[in-house]
Amino acid sequence: MAEQLSGRVVLVTGGGRGIGRGHCLALASHGAAVVVNDPGVGRDGTAGDAGPAAEVVAEIEAAGGKAVAHNGSVSSWDDVADMIGTAVDTFGTLTGVVNNAGILRDSMVATATEADWDAVIAVHLKGTFAVTKHACEYWRAQSKAGNRIDAHIVNTVSGAGLWGNVGQSAYGAAKAAIANLTVVTAMEAQRYGVAVNAISPLAASRMTEELFADRTADPALDPARSSEVVAWLQSAESSWLTGQILRVDGPKLSRIEGFTEAPARYYAKDGESLAFPEIGQAVSWLFGTSPRGLVGPLPTG
Repeated sequence: MAEQLSGRVVLVTGGGRGIGRGHCLALASHGAAVVVNDPGVGRDGTAGDAGPAAEVVAEIEAAGGKAVAHNGSVSSWDDVADMIGTAVDTFGTLTGVVNNAGILRDSMVATATEADWDAVIAVHLKGTFAVTKHACEYWRAQSKAGNRIDAHIVNTVSGAGLWGNVGQSAYGAAKAAIANLTVVTAMEAQRYGVAVNAISPLAASRMTEELFADRTADPALDPARSSEVVAWLQSAESSWLTGQILRVDGPKLSRIEGFTEAPARYYAKDGESLAFPEIGQAVSWLFGTSPRGLVGPLPTG
């Protein structure tokens, strides 16, 4: 096995199947010890089965790697604390987490139920925050004790969160919030040696089975396609990078930039504040539907 991640101990949530399984196998193949977290629930978050996590652990161990299974839910504060404890008790430390767990309950905004909204937000957003919080709490304590920290958090976002998608209000909102959580955590945790980034993987998995129903055999959509990127983001080589989102689309790797202010500027005609009568023309001009001449000269300062 390769040794790029020798000495690393990484917790992967949702690690029993699909994209998460690919992450676990890739991390282990590069020498990391892996905590494979997966309660084995269905796509909608119901039921449960300890099998998927145990199977990934067995696969890693058969290849000569080190791994331990954990079947707790990321939506449970206590379960998450136990995940961190399991990593430290089993392997002596924790150096990284990959927040990958997720469920899906799609519906239009007008027909969504409170239960479905709460369930999706609980796993994706609360779950990502809970794992991040408990891991950062551990690293902060280690740093205060005088230990050098080189830790890594990798979150998971999606196109639905970055650009929206019909029928995925809860999922998209959670993923958009995770993108912001990535930036905020990067700002806060950098001081004690934690790099925080996110990936946006395009893959055929249980989460996208309807979207890619006719492309499940497409190698560009292999669920493990983003796993080498995740492994690199858990390495010391990536420690300089933080607060960023990387889009993995088949063989293509790109950088996602957040909300930006467009270069066009409209200034109030009186130089003080925008008046109701001019706002319609101003907005039309900003969006390119009104000739500049309709709003008059624009100050450049």
